[in-house]
Amino acid sequence: MATNKRTLSRIGFYCGLALFLIITLFPFFVMLMTSFKGAKEAISLHPTLLPQQWTLEHYVDIFNPMIFPFVDYFRNSLVVSVVSSVVAVFLGILGAYALSRLRFKGRMTINASFYTVYMFSGILLVVPLFKIITALGIYDTEMALIITMVTQTLPTAVFMLKSYFDTIPDEIEEAAMMDGLNRLQIIFRITVPLAMSGLISVFVYCFMVAWNDYLFASIFLSSASNFTLPVGLNALFSTPDYIWGRDDGGLTGDRIAGGDYVCAFGTFY
Repeated sequence: MATNKRTLSRIGFYCGLALFLIITLFPFFVMLMTSFKGAKEAISLHPTLLPQQWTLEHYVDIFNPMIFPFVDYFRNSLVVSVVSSVVAVFLGILGAYALSRLRFKGRMTINASFYTVYMFSGILLVVPLFKIITALGIYDTEMALIITMVTQTLPTAVFMLKSYFDTIPDEIEEAAMMDGLNRLQIIFRITVPLAMSGLISVFVYCFMVAWNDYLFASIFLSSASNFTLPVGLNALFSTPDYIWGRDDGGLTGDRIAGGDYVCAFGTFY
């Protein structure tokens, strides 16, 4: 009886999981199918799930620099996402280790402040960040967006990495000190390798935040040549080259190129 109950509960769990995935992935599937439809079929009054006539014209247009500089926007998004994620993870390692291992005055206050950060929306930082960025003379540059993304993701990176570091026994580091390693050597030779799964999760989180950001990119970037994919795709809506189906091709390329598969990798890792 117990085995049958476990089997039924497993079946119920996987059926529920399958239903959840179908509901979650269905909009993406519709978007993907629309990207293979012609312009007239995409806006038909009697839409069909699958294209009546398959076409790749929207993908050809998306990769046409005269219509939509997808490659340039992709490069901008990739540079901003990778650099900001690496910086956030590196600084997060140092900050999280200090809060996890070192004992100093004000440590608990600083630790509690990371919980407070989640009470406020990132949009509250727009004005002060705008003043800082314009004062530094880096407005409308990739550096401006990189700094912004680091400020957005660093608190979460520190908070998450501290949780991972707390699970590593102190005895391992004490043994390393007995072997003559200093703090920095312990961090990067002992602690970081043991928390590698956590580092990958944090990196994926930081990457996804930076890759999908539209708010700050639309504020701190004004030149079309510096646009990231979210801003560039939005700009496509207001151009004469906007055609139903072409935007779905761009969105599909955005999802495949950057985000959802990286997120899935980080989740299942």
